[in-house]
Amino acid sequence: MRHAKRYKSFMLSAALLATGMPAWAVVDSQGGPAVRQLNLQTPATQIAEQIYSLHNLMLVICLAIFVAVFGVMFYSILKHRKSLGHKAATFHESTSVEIAWTVVPFIIVILMALPATKTVVAMKDTSNADITIKVTGMQWKWGYDYLKGEGEGISFLSTLATPRTQIGAPGVEPTEARGDNYLLEVDNQVVVPVNKKVRMITTANDVIHSWTIPAFGVKQDAIPGFVRDTWFKADKIGVYRGQCVELCGKEHAFMPIVVNVVSEDDYKKWVDVKKKEMAAKADDPAKVWTVDELKQRGEKVYAANCVACHQATGKGVPGAFPALDGSAVVTGEKGAQIGILLNGKNAMPAWKSTLSDTEIAAVITYTRNSWSNKAAENIVQPAEVLAARK
Repeated sequence: MRHAKRYKSFMLSAALLATGMPAWAVVDSQGGPAVRQLNLQTPATQIAEQIYSLHNLMLVICLAIFVAVFGVMFYSILKHRKSLGHKAATFHESTSVEIAWTVVPFIIVILMALPATKTVVAMKDTSNADITIKVTGMQWKWGYDYLKGEGEGISFLSTLATPRTQIGAPGVEPTEARGDNYLLEVDNQVVVPVNKKVRMITTANDVIHSWTIPAFGVKQDAIPGFVRDTWFKADKIGVYRGQCVELCGKEHAFMPIVVNVVSEDDYKKWVDVKKKEMAAKADDPAKVWTVDELKQRGEKVYAANCVACHQATGKGVPGAFPALDGSAVVTGEKGAQIGILLNGKNAMPAWKSTLSDTEIAAVITYTRNSWSNKAAENIVQPAEVLAARK
């Protein structure tokens, strides 16, 4: 059966090529829909398997009903036509027939509803998830925040990666050949481990979107002001693709979704790399911070590195470590304090090889705005620390 399907697909592709169809239209998307696909995508989760089976079951039942109803109808028309001498019956009603055409459809509906209800209930059970990811739809991209489980704290935006040179514009032809994953590729993929239950919390910040991965059997609307959720547990490693399936504006066609299902070890490596990337980005010395942001981070740096000597109150240890509360260095010209933290002084070690520019800027800003200190130069940006290093 599998070889027969492949042969059919091959013959169809060959026929399409012979008719001059563009090359991009006859290449299967990796993890996306197949060329001229007539059925559902290959399931990658148990829920998708159940949906696929239900889909086939309902089609069989509908086909059986179609054959039975139209078979009886055509049989009656052909075998009881006037040309054969038959006359129309004169009865007006039949209690037996009316009971039959009421009871039989009811039984059929119940038989169809039982397996469907079981699957729908399973689709809504988002409990005991290993990983929770928040999905925010926006015009026209997706935002992802890993809220729970390994990878907690990771956050990124995912936008279309297909270049405009492949897409073109109204009245403008594309200048580049379209790739295999045309309109189904992104710059940042969602990465999850195989055989782990992943809960997806969906919302939106503008209009209604819909997060959909056909191979997972997942389709969940993302509605502004509301929180919805769904889940999946992929049992096959691979890349799976979907799109926003709610008409959300002029760029609706350019909101693809790509989920990369990897092994547990590869997922741990991805989490480590992603967190390092985020840390590096957060510590970008070119970033401009607010006073409150620096104070919040500086408090953590102070607690981890300074509190043992200068104390949580900033009073220091008399005769050993000077007080920062009311210190002329802390309330004075900020360049002097930056120099002391970078290069050290007396018992004060040099922190230039231990703390980043952002951490030094944060802790200085914290000390200048804490306790009784109200320094005129109350904020130090990472760029100033970087400049002082040179």
